[in-house]
Amino acid sequence: MLDRAFWVTWYDLPADGREKYLEWLHRSFIPKMLKKPGFLHAAHYQSEIKIKPEARLNQLNDPDFPRGNQFMLVFGGAEPHVFAHPSPHNLHTELSDEENKMLAMRSGVRTSIFIEVARVDGPDAHLREGEYTLAPVVQIGGYKSGTADEEEIMEFYAQGRMPEMGKLPCCMRMRKYVSVAGWADHGCFYEFTSLKGSDNFHAGSKNPKMAAWTDTLIRKFIHAPGTPTVGNRIWPPIK
Repeated sequence: MLDRAFWVTWYDLPADGREKYLEWLHRSFIPKMLKKPGFLHAAHYQSEIKIKPEARLNQLNDPDFPRGNQFMLVFGGAEPHVFAHPSPHNLHTELSDEENKMLAMRSGVRTSIFIEVARVDGPDAHLREGEYTLAPVVQIGGYKSGTADEEEIMEFYAQGRMPEMGKLPCCMRMRKYVSVAGWADHGCFYEFTSLKGSDNFHAGSKNPKMAAWTDTLIRKFIHAPGTPTVGNRIWPPIK
């Protein structure tokens, strides 16, 4: 069974009570959610590495839009509808008062449910810790297509970005998504064995044609504030 659907939650936490929340999330909430039919795995990331948004990236300019980016909670499932019993918006209805109190500590919360369009394994795919275990370091981005043509976006990933990620040192996998629910139209999920892999990626393409295509296309996108986000995995613990 393939994990073709992702439910991603970005959010911030206050310093006061953070450790209590994290212990509850990792020991109680995540294991409880993983018992739901169709849920295949989970991972929790802390965005300790702050990447200054590139000048060429258009960030959504809306003061009311949720801007949480300190943490990313990811659930993987067989298909998107496994996350609809209930949906993230109605999750509070099946939780206890104490569980809802813990989740209420989060701020700037935004969620997206994605369905996978395509994936490519990188040179370090063999280092995956388990069938579904996500990488020690990830980069997750969500964006609207803006003025970009959807067919050009498809060509860009199929002809350029994904073949390059299949050769990039320290890359374990890249997945391209489209949105089922949430603000973003598109999502990209990059998995690396280490921060070095993320550095390799941000160094940019060595192919002049690809570099020019990238620069032209991504200027048309509208990214969520502060994204893309790079995170270190804090659950499950890295072996």
